[in-house]
Amino acid sequence: MNPVLEEVDPFDLPEWLGESDVTWTASSGVRTGHHVRGRLTAEGLADVACDLLAVDEAYPAPVADDRTRLRAHQAWRHGQILLVRHQDTLALAVPGTSFTADLVLDALDRLARAVGSSADHYTARLRIGTERGTQRR
Repeated sequence: MNPVLEEVDPFDLPEWLGESDVTWTASSGVRTGHHVRGRLTAEGLADVACDLLAVDEAYPAPVADDRTRLRAHQAWRHGQILLVRHQDTLALAVPGTSFTADLVLDALDRLARAVGSSADHYTARLRIGTERGTQRR
């Protein structure tokens, strides 16, 4: 059974995401797969767990139901981002099966616009991570 991800309205997020300089910090590597964990922070304010979720990953099990995948693709096509709850955490639903640095930056730009801010007020701190299926030598 495909997991159903609950959509999140950007207006239900903390106001500081649209008013402050915000940093998204990855706590897992960007190359590690379809789910990159992270947090949104602003100096002197509370933080919010915010993950990246590539909704087209289907092995060994689908990440998202068909409706959510369709909504994520529609939003992306129109320059927007679909916000969802994944395992009780805010997540940016992104078309695809994995992430690159450019895709992370694009997703954060769309988040900034969704909360009424500008990408000029958002910073990303990435972890590289090891690609799935490869080992360190």
